[in-house]
Amino acid sequence: MELKLHRPICFFDLETTGTDICKDRIVEISILKVYPNGNKESRTWLVNPERPIPPQTIAFHGITDEKVANEPIFKELAHTIYNMIKDSDLGGYNSDRFDIPLLAEELLRADVDFDMKGRVSVDVQTIFHKKEERTLSAAYKFYCGQVLENAHSAEADTNATYEILKSQLDRYDDLENDIRSLSEYTTRKVNVDFAGFIVKDKDGDEIFTFGKHKGAKVEKVLEQEPGYYGWIQNADFPLYTKKVLTAIKLRKLNNKLA
Repeated sequence: MELKLHRPICFFDLETTGTDICKDRIVEISILKVYPNGNKESRTWLVNPERPIPPQTIAFHGITDEKVANEPIFKELAHTIYNMIKDSDLGGYNSDRFDIPLLAEELLRADVDFDMKGRVSVDVQTIFHKKEERTLSAAYKFYCGQVLENAHSAEADTNATYEILKSQLDRYDDLENDIRSLSEYTTRKVNVDFAGFIVKDKDGDEIFTFGKHKGAKVEKVLEQEPGYYGWIQNADFPLYTKKVLTAIKLRKLNNKLA
């Protein structure tokens, strides 16, 4: 089943130096852009992470320091990548918890003001885990009847993710062929930031999910303990979390001035 699209969607996959969203870096990124008319555009880049790639990570994806030594650093690619995805929804495998947060960090470090406003994301892994509980390779075999060659190469994983989603729509009648509906289905919780340090409560208000203010409303904490904002900004939190917290603080200030 082909996707019913009202706007483009970019399926993408990252290979990285590790799994720490704040500290690790991209070494390969592949993007498959699918347009509402069915046309596709695909790009893959190797990226110099400006740091050694750990041996255990090399064993996973096979990308060595030597392979990326003469490749561009992410900052040199950031605007090209952003221009490819800026008008699109996003899709991936485990993308809501890893690929999108890490890509956001890389873009913000490169001074590209990325956010998810006006777009949605579809995490194909969540559909798979809700329905079948398997890995990407098993999902590809289960849904598409094929063996995933070159697993853990960004391009192979990206294309497999796109094919799996189409097959999932064929298999499950209760899945609506609509990107916003699929996004809602694959959303695990209502995060305000990607990392889940700030979420919305049942009333739709932002609350902290960590530390001494866990469960407290963000606006109330910022009002009663202004220094907490500065502590987060200077601590080892994701850049996107800091960006979201600043937006909440400025919104509260603007409401006071209005």
